Amino acid sequence: MADDDVVEALKTLSTPVVSDALDRLGIDGQASGIARITGTGTVVGRAWTLQYTPIGTEGGTVGDYIDDALPGSIIVLANNVRTDVTVWGGLLSEVASYRGVTATVIDGTCRDTPRAAEVGYSLFARSHWMRTGKDRVRVESTQRPVSIGGVLVRPEDVLVGDADGVVVVPRERAEEIVKVALKIEEAEQAIHLEAMQGMRLDEARRRHGYHQLQTKAD
Repeated sequence: MADDDVVEALKTLSTPVVSDALDRLGIDGQASGIARITGTGTVVGRAWTLQYTPIGTEGGTVGDYIDDALPGSIIVLANNVRTDVTVWGGLLSEVASYRGVTATVIDGTCRDTPRAAEVGYSLFARSHWMRTGKDRVRVESTQRPVSIGGVLVRPEDVLVGDADGVVVVPRERAEEIVKVALKIEEAEQAIHLEAMQGMRLDEARRRHGYHQLQTKAD
């Protein structure tokens, strides 16, 4: 399965289904505590990563990186779980949307959320608040491995986000995860169809192994 095919396949799947596939394969990929702030639908893209650190005495800025992020990517900002300062605002949302960036995922806080909502840009974060990160945090690195919600994210890993949160698909196992997720989705659709046709739900679930769909395979 080509890289583009993996991304397109993931766009048809929900984060709960992908999460179950990750569990089935024994992969930790669920970004804890990060929820959708703005946007709708399912977003999928390859990670473009950035690490923040406290500003200290050496100075630095919150960064002028947006023009380097690739169209179709998902910007991943690691701010060490801080919710007292923001690292993303309205201007970034508007420019990212204009540049074709798919979404932004923040282990921290964003602001100016109405502006993101106006342009239909997808933001995922721990919360939203008004206090700026300028003169408080600075960019430490870009396009290096970071931690988001307790999950390792590397450049080119694939992120999937929707109303239920964000999951991280390791790039080297993406095809395997997609195949397992599609099987889970097929089983759940069959259960739904049979239940809506009058079969007892417990019987439909038993027929398709519902309670073991996410169980780690031997």
